[in-house]
Amino acid sequence: MLRFIVQFLVTCLALWLAARIVPGVAFTDTPTLLLAAILLGVANAVVRPILTILTFPLTILTFGLFLLVVNAAVIGLVAVLLSGFVVDGLWAGIGAAIVTGLVSWVAGWFIGEDARRVG
Repeated sequence: MLRFIVQFLVTCLALWLAARIVPGVAFTDTPTLLLAAILLGVANAVVRPILTILTFPLTILTFGLFLLVVNAAVIGLVAVLLSGFVVDGLWAGIGAAIVTGLVSWVAGWFIGEDARRVG
């Protein structure tokens, strides 16, 4: 349970930072940000693996860079489902995917392997 809470907080931070840094990514209010983090977690658990498998040949051809497009598509899907979350185009989605990926990577580095096993 602790792992899910930490992941939720990291996702909230990542989306907030993406909205501050990436032009074309915005939230109307804090509850929308929290709901977007929840929906992004669900979409990453359900939709992203399916898209990753379906686009595997293209991912191989692009040496993994197409995963940025897959991540941007998942973030765009959340924006379509949630009216207060705006991702204005593919490049804004890719920028948001880069920011959220970097924040998650840095948070995972700080948290460490032992803390991830606690939940």
